[in-house]
Amino acid sequence: MQLSANFSLEELTRSEVALRKNLDNTPDAETVANLTELALGLEKVRDLLGHPIHINSGYRGPKVNSAVGGSKISAHMKGYAADFVCPSFGTPQDICHAIMDSTLDWDQLIYEFGAWVHISFEPSMRRMALTIDSQGTRQGIA
Repeated sequence: MQLSANFSLEELTRSEVALRKNLDNTPDAETVANLTELALGLEKVRDLLGHPIHINSGYRGPKVNSAVGGSKISAHMKGYAADFVCPSFGTPQDICHAIMDSTLDWDQLIYEFGAWVHISFEPSMRRMALTIDSQGTRQGIA
């Protein structure tokens, strides 16, 4: 099922952990609606960066989220968040700076472990920018 021009439900719900551990990662109808909003937000990010983005993680049901060690209040579980990279654009830090310098609306932007970008589009749209390092330290994006 296509959620937007470039993002499908399958892409935003795929989970290697769910497959390996035989966990159901099927979203309910409300979460699919949230995933559609996520896909539309990701389209704007893709347009801003001018290159396709690769989704590492989108929706994670509670069991999948627990299996990956995700936050108990993760926006991934509501279908509002995705972790991604865009090597054709630059590093995750470059991506974060481009998003922060843009007029895009987003809720949380996290530069994670120097390896990927987490973005969420929960309705509050707080434009909260953080870095989380390998020790779990939270700080602004440098």
